[in-house]
Amino acid sequence: MTKKDYYEILGVARSASADEIKKAYRQIAMKCHPDRCPGDHEAETKFKEAAEAYEVLSDSEKKRIYDQYGHEGLQGSGFQGFSNFDDIFSSFSDIFGEVFGFQGGRRTQRRRPSRGADLRYDMAISLEEAAKGTEIELELPKTDTCDNCKGTGAEPGTSPEPCGVCGGKGQVYRTQGFFTISTTCAHCRGTGRVIPKPCKTCRGSGTITRKKKIKVKIPPGVDAGATMRVTGEGEAGDLGGPPGDLYVFIDIKPHETFIRQGDDLYIEATVSFVQAALGTTIKVPTLEGETDLEIKAGTQPNEIYTIKDKGIKHLRSNGSGALNVGIRVEIPKKLSKEQQEILQQFAKVTGESVKSHSKKKLFSF
Repeated sequence: MTKKDYYEILGVARSASADEIKKAYRQIAMKCHPDRCPGDHEAETKFKEAAEAYEVLSDSEKKRIYDQYGHEGLQGSGFQGFSNFDDIFSSFSDIFGEVFGFQGGRRTQRRRPSRGADLRYDMAISLEEAAKGTEIELELPKTDTCDNCKGTGAEPGTSPEPCGVCGGKGQVYRTQGFFTISTTCAHCRGTGRVIPKPCKTCRGSGTITRKKKIKVKIPPGVDAGATMRVTGEGEAGDLGGPPGDLYVFIDIKPHETFIRQGDDLYIEATVSFVQAALGTTIKVPTLEGETDLEIKAGTQPNEIYTIKDKGIKHLRSNGSGALNVGIRVEIPKKLSKEQQEILQQFAKVTGESVKSHSKKKLFSF
């Protein structure tokens, strides 16, 4: 089936300006809108054709392709048009708002049960808790479904009734020229219902605010920036809707001994220059307690020793990171006479030039 010319559909010349194209489309939209012509299939067809034409001619790039290559060019560029009315109302909501005075040019529905808001809680834990995992109990104020009325807002034994002002629709309508304009019912606030006998506990809101204790499990290996989701522990839903979720954002407190990078830990250990030269065994801290570390002879300052599996447990796999030990070599500031003599002898053997510490008499009598 051959498609109609877009300019012909809107009734404008090919040299028409953007304002002229928009004005022509608005006129057709007003005349053929589905709410004004319910059940008129011919009007619906014209409404869809006009929307597709406007979609192309109001877009400079699509218009260029259409002017040069026609419908085949648009199909080659991936243009599919609109599949239903909702797509049209969504794409041109600004125009329908101008024409009909309300969003999308369609009548809004009454308020329905909706999901509650999500909550955020920021938590700082120790490095040990992050490494081993823990369970922490939070106490935070939040809205919750009223236990007395189970979220209905009505006193037990009673129930909400349809609003007498809007007839349970949540909207009230008024006629303006050819069109019917809807607004939210002020009496029921768009819910479509009223509560003759409100719940004494929540005063008809269906929710109460209270402090609630919530247990949060922190898995081993969690790192700063991680987010824990606790389903159903957010704010209570509106009109009996489901609750939101609680999101716990994790931070790790600084540690006095260890520095963490990923799943690896870093510390510094100090040895004397003699220990570094001859080798030794020292004790270094880990998250599980002290462990022995063998220092090899000839160890240099800032050399790093790695102890496998003494870091943080991997969060999503087996095993753990490493403990990296940076070696600091300590040089004594003061030496005894015996120590000086030994080092002088060492320097003599190695042929090194050093400062003499022997005291010479300047005068003799």
